[in-house]
Amino acid sequence: MKTQNELRTQLRQIDHKGYKAYKVLEGEYDFGTYRLCIDHVQGDPFATPSRVRIVYRNRGNIPVEYFAQKHRKTAVEDYLLRRLHRSLRMCADRDRKGSGKSGLVTACRAGQEILERTAMQITEEAVTARIEVGFPAFGRTIAAGELEKILFDLLPEVSDKSFRMQPAVQKDLQLVVNLADDQNFIRGELERLDLVAFVGDGSVLPRESGVSQKPMKDAVRFASPESLAVTLELPHRGRLRGMGIRRGITVIAGGGFHGKSTLLKALERGVYNHIAGDGREFVLTDATAFKLRAEEGRCVHKTDISMFISNLPTRTDTTCFSTENASGSTSQAANTVEALACGSRTLLIDEDTSATNFMVRDGRMAQLVSDEKEPITPFIRKIRSLYRDLGVSTVLVAGSSGDYLSVADTVLQMDCYVTKDVTARARELAVELTEEPAKKCVWLKKSVAHRDIEKMRVHGWDTLSLDKTEIDLRYLEQIVDETQTAAIGYVLQYVLVRMADGKKSAAQLAEEAARKLEKEGILSVTPKNYGAGPAAMVRSQEILAALARYRLL
Repeated sequence: MKTQNELRTQLRQIDHKGYKAYKVLEGEYDFGTYRLCIDHVQGDPFATPSRVRIVYRNRGNIPVEYFAQKHRKTAVEDYLLRRLHRSLRMCADRDRKGSGKSGLVTACRAGQEILERTAMQITEEAVTARIEVGFPAFGRTIAAGELEKILFDLLPEVSDKSFRMQPAVQKDLQLVVNLADDQNFIRGELERLDLVAFVGDGSVLPRESGVSQKPMKDAVRFASPESLAVTLELPHRGRLRGMGIRRGITVIAGGGFHGKSTLLKALERGVYNHIAGDGREFVLTDATAFKLRAEEGRCVHKTDISMFISNLPTRTDTTCFSTENASGSTSQAANTVEALACGSRTLLIDEDTSATNFMVRDGRMAQLVSDEKEPITPFIRKIRSLYRDLGVSTVLVAGSSGDYLSVADTVLQMDCYVTKDVTARARELAVELTEEPAKKCVWLKKSVAHRDIEKMRVHGWDTLSLDKTEIDLRYLEQIVDETQTAAIGYVLQYVLVRMADGKKSAAQLAEEAARKLEKEGILSVTPKNYGAGPAAMVRSQEILAALARYRLL
């Protein structure tokens, strides 16, 4: 390892040379309280910024008890990343000079969810932060003096502010781990109490706007109906009352704009923990819950959708169904089967984003068109047996499909964002419906072959490409961060290049990849220079869904 003085000397030797001379700086340097690792130098001042690590010595700094357990570790890393990001925002833009991305210093920006990320990691030995630094230039000529300010003034200052265990940091960290303990406790209680979700009283579910995940000011705070109230004794917060959504079938009804989809959105994102102040800190959902919707135009690979679609007039085999352009009903059928294949125990559905003919079949239409002439078995005929036979619960927003009241175990009505239990009234209105048994479908009968992937790119949070083939992730609504999209890209590249052998199915590969991430972390599949950007932990559900949307699978 070189010293910081050697780095300073190298910098001054390459000053005013061509930009590519910056490459000689790659390596590790001792800065006393931390190591500076320059892992990858950009080839041009207009290219993606250089990849740099700060490895801050942690012995005797942040006590081990703050991160000894996984849920605490993720929360502490999240807090340190946010602290680093704030410090860089306050300091990094002052006196920026040069062309292109010169002087740009950034850390991964975190949203409202708490996710394990490659951008920040803590161990007993060190806190490791991965940041991006735009090495300065005037034109394409090295501006060594500007980079010297960044490496020798800015980074030592923000490292000390972000990672040194000061009284304010200790106070914040204690609150962070207390919240993480409470959230982890609630997740354990979901299993014990046979719940799919818990929504704490006082939660703020509405968001600031359609493009912001911050809580809405002056919103109606959530309060559980008495009949569904559950009171938990949390390790730190103490007694917390809230609504327990039981396993089985829950229908959320109500007029337009009264909060049905807002509640469902909170449950969707409840598979992740949230930061203090988000309003949804105590909205926790079964970690396997998956949001289903129609997705016209998606590809489907050799999928058994016969539970929902059969006897097509074209005589197409729906036990091994493939298409490059799925309809609303076939896409939602495939999405359901994929969710079951990766072990989802809870399905989340909004009537507004579903295919009508997949969800229900009107009684008068059934009289006009007989069952033998209708290839679609609507979801309503399977929903009870999915729970009874396969143990899969459903939480469904229904604004107009009154038939779902007949199959529900619990019916909630949202009235001006106030939640009411109207199960008894719904049962009075219920009519008997035809039910059909559910079955375990085999998804992707064909095994996945090895494929060499040279380049993976991320295009925003909703699209990635493997070489020249784009994968559309717009309708995977539980991807909450662009870093998760990057992670999915790294995982898919790893799976296709390193794990696929022509024997394992996509579902098996997704499950194996998820186990690897759980055991070894997201860094285990991330390239050294993380060219597509920092990554965050993803679930097997999103891995499998992305594989299913890869048209060259």
